[in-house]
Amino acid sequence: ASTSINMTSEVIGLMVAALVLIITFGSFIAAGMPLISAVIGVGIGVLGVSLATAFSDSVTDMTPVLASMIGLAVGIDYALFIVSRFRNELIGQTGSNDLEPKELAQRLRTMDLPTRAHAMGMAVGTAGSAVVFAGVTVLIALVALSIINIPFLTAMALAAGATVLIAVLIAISLLPALAGLLGTRIFAARLPGPKVPDPEDEHPTMGLKWVRLIRKRPMAHLLVGVILLGIIAIPAVGMRLAMPTDGTSAPGTAPRIAYDMTADAFGPGRNAPMIALVDAVDVPEQERPVVFGQAVEQFLGTEGVANAQITQTTENFDTAQILITPEFDAIDERTSDTLADLRGDITSFADETGATYGITGVTPIYDDISDRLSDVLIPYIAIVLILAFIVLLLVFRSIWVPLIAALGFGLSVAATFGATVALFQDGMFGIIGDPQPILSFLPIMLIGLVFGLAMDYQIFLVTRMREGFTKGKTAGNATSNGFKHGARVVTAAALIMISVFAAFMAQDMSFIKTMGFALAIAIFFDAFIVRMTIIPATMFLLGDKAWGLPKWLDKILPNIDVEGEALTELNEQRTRELHNNDEKVSVGVGAS
Repeated sequence: ASTSINMTSEVIGLMVAALVLIITFGSFIAAGMPLISAVIGVGIGVLGVSLATAFSDSVTDMTPVLASMIGLAVGIDYALFIVSRFRNELIGQTGSNDLEPKELAQRLRTMDLPTRAHAMGMAVGTAGSAVVFAGVTVLIALVALSIINIPFLTAMALAAGATVLIAVLIAISLLPALAGLLGTRIFAARLPGPKVPDPEDEHPTMGLKWVRLIRKRPMAHLLVGVILLGIIAIPAVGMRLAMPTDGTSAPGTAPRIAYDMTADAFGPGRNAPMIALVDAVDVPEQERPVVFGQAVEQFLGTEGVANAQITQTTENFDTAQILITPEFDAIDERTSDTLADLRGDITSFADETGATYGITGVTPIYDDISDRLSDVLIPYIAIVLILAFIVLLLVFRSIWVPLIAALGFGLSVAATFGATVALFQDGMFGIIGDPQPILSFLPIMLIGLVFGLAMDYQIFLVTRMREGFTKGKTAGNATSNGFKHGARVVTAAALIMISVFAAFMAQDMSFIKTMGFALAIAIFFDAFIVRMTIIPATMFLLGDKAWGLPKWLDKILPNIDVEGEALTELNEQRTRELHNNDEKVSVGVGAS
């Protein structure tokens, strides 16, 4: 059953992605390239995860599904960025931006191999560099999760990271080879329909129309975006984290039915047993039975304990195992409070009896993991925000641009947590019929994944803005022009991501279902509200100050060319030289 659902999720995601790609490129063949490369990448990634099970028992059944979901989304998006830039390079080199779709297809079919090879080289050198940067950023954020030292979480993070790495490698190697194989037919099989203005045209695109609205009232758009995300983030304050149990399985499944039957017959705490190991080695032998009895009495007197009984002792009677049954199930906050009270009484019990004890079992272990993840969540967010600031400081050589980008990322993550808690934990609107606490490892994995994607969108949108500003445009015009060029590909990429992630909500596994929703809504918030509303509004308000950098800092910062700006300048110089040579040839022919 799970295999069928997995395929359904992937097929739905691929179908929606195909539709978006066909509309974006206007060509069935060009739209198929990102899909083919993504499917190959996912296949390799999932195969690698399957092989990893032979060497590690930390790979859970959620790991390959998560790898498939992440690999499919980033594989399509990374290929989209490169193919889109390849198309722009071809159009720019031939001056074909004002042609109708049919005429453009005919022009592209007449291009020679060196021209197409140069265009793909430029695409890989510019957009490909940004893809590598974005992929490495995601990889670092995911690999950093291994520091927490929880084996199954490390396995999931490494599997997702490996799939992202494969997607990057395929995008910059297999994709150009596939474009070369298709030759002049790459943009053939065009979709009939009206011509949509190209960003390279003088005609206003939808992106340009939107950014002009923002430019008229930047403060209003900034406030609306920030307040909206702030309101959505409010439920995140009450977020409760818990590990998955049979009680969090989908209603109607065999584990959930057995769980509910046990709870109905013996109480909910019967599904959350704890084991107390009482060590009485230092207690005189004749006093040990009394000490074990005292332990049972102390446990029974602890609030939230329904039953406690000795289940086993060692042969020499120096250690006893006591089964503790709480009153509430494993995901109830009161069970965590009971566990804390039991552990809090260890010192007083030792002082009184000379013996000591420890509490273990699945429920305490899961509770400990949740506590550890809760403790590192805020520091991890802080580290990611600082990393985002430093990375964007190096890329854009500005103080304000990375600051508002990092704060925007924080806003989108907070709103994502709020929306996820409201629907999946609190059951708001009744959309989720069986609300449960948020899975402990979901927030921290979500942050790592969304961080890389957010940086990707930030770079593709703001790089063109910076390029325009450095070439003499006013800050406002540079923002508008940069947004015009980046909005279409970012919109297409975001829609693909959202559709792929949302399709995985069809899964039975609660983690994948919740993660699919959280990633989809996170991409929506970050791409459309933060990157395409809040960021340009702030840029318009700051004006020239947005690109300010202290001279002392400018001297010590290394020059990092993520989007191949130097390569673009060399290409423009090459184009001018070719144009001048053509003019000289024309003049020579005329003189003769």
